[in-house]
Amino acid sequence: MTTTGDILDKAAEMQIRIRHARGRFAAMMGTYSLGVFNDNFFKQAACLLAVYLGKPDFQGQLLILFTLPWLLFPAWAGWAADRFAKRHVVIFAKILEVAAMLCGGIGIITVNWILIFIMTFIMALQSTIFSPALNGSIPELYPAKYVVRANARLKSLVLMSNLVGIILAGVLLDFKEPVRGVELGRWLVGLGVIVISLLGVGMSLGVDRHPPADPKAKFPWTGPVSTFRELKKMHRDRLLWIVLLADAFVWFIAAIQILIINEMGKARFNLTEKQTSYVLAAELLGVGIGAALAGRLATGKRWYRLLPTGFFLLGLLLIGIALGTLLPHRMQYWFVVAGFSLTGVVGGVLLIPCEAFFQIRPAPEKKGAVIATANFAGFFGMAISGLFYALLVQSGMVPLHRLGIPGALAILAALGLAVALRKESPA
Repeated sequence: MTTTGDILDKAAEMQIRIRHARGRFAAMMGTYSLGVFNDNFFKQAACLLAVYLGKPDFQGQLLILFTLPWLLFPAWAGWAADRFAKRHVVIFAKILEVAAMLCGGIGIITVNWILIFIMTFIMALQSTIFSPALNGSIPELYPAKYVVRANARLKSLVLMSNLVGIILAGVLLDFKEPVRGVELGRWLVGLGVIVISLLGVGMSLGVDRHPPADPKAKFPWTGPVSTFRELKKMHRDRLLWIVLLADAFVWFIAAIQILIINEMGKARFNLTEKQTSYVLAAELLGVGIGAALAGRLATGKRWYRLLPTGFFLLGLLLIGIALGTLLPHRMQYWFVVAGFSLTGVVGGVLLIPCEAFFQIRPAPEKKGAVIATANFAGFFGMAISGLFYALLVQSGMVPLHRLGIPGALAILAALGLAVALRKESPA
């Protein structure tokens, strides 16, 4: 029988563990944040260059290329996270990031699209390796009950880094003064990604040390086939499968929004690169707020009940933004900014508990594999969004009107989730 004293002892033990973890968690947050900053700083700079140099179709190609490693190599990334100490995997991934940024930095400075495309692929490859190892470290560092809160704090900082990276890409590219025949903005972006990647390697050395979760794990030689096998295993856990699909759909919607915002900035409002980045920043600020709220809203064993409501709100907001063209032109810009900010809040509330669930639900020796497979599903959604976006462009619809279609899909998804979760037992 559990006594009051036992409960107090366990609570005190948990508090000691949390206090001990803070320093290592700070290193994890710094490592993750610098990587996310660099990824989005470079991607946004490349997308803006594509749009403003008359190659908007390159946006979709960059997005598809960025998703390929997440689709091809998640089984190997998950194996590495379980087979080796996660700290060693994180450090290796950060060193690979330096190589990627050297290639990409030169590509941005010289506007060499081959180098930019190569760098985008390598950057995605290192992120594919990095993610299961670092995210799988959180349950090793904190008690299970604290994982959602730790994720909320981590993702809030990461999303702010994402936001700063996107804003800074537009701000720096606005510096058009030539330096040795190259615009100053391109010099700043190209050199900046290299410096940030080196700082990330230094920060990764502070990640906590833990032994491998499964040192005898067999290498998945079949690669993507192993990923589909893992998906089949996840399908047996009905709630895990539903959450996986919901998470992938949110990433699908998010990727479409970014592409539409970049095109909308120039085509509808004649914005500069910097001003277009501000619109994206408004949405990402909303995501950060939503991530912070998720730690308070997504609580209890039936946290997943918020998913249908969240998807329904997301759909209404997207349709509302699409209808913003009916307003006087001088009001449309601020209406769109406010709308995207709110979609960001809803997206943050949806994503954080889903991703925490992938860390908590599996057995310790399977966390890396499950997180890597969840990444595969999310980036499959992003890859589909690149193809979907290409179809929307071919439709001839103006950028804002295109949002109505994913908005309608989100409402249908809300109805499907409501039915699927109605009889689901507590997580």
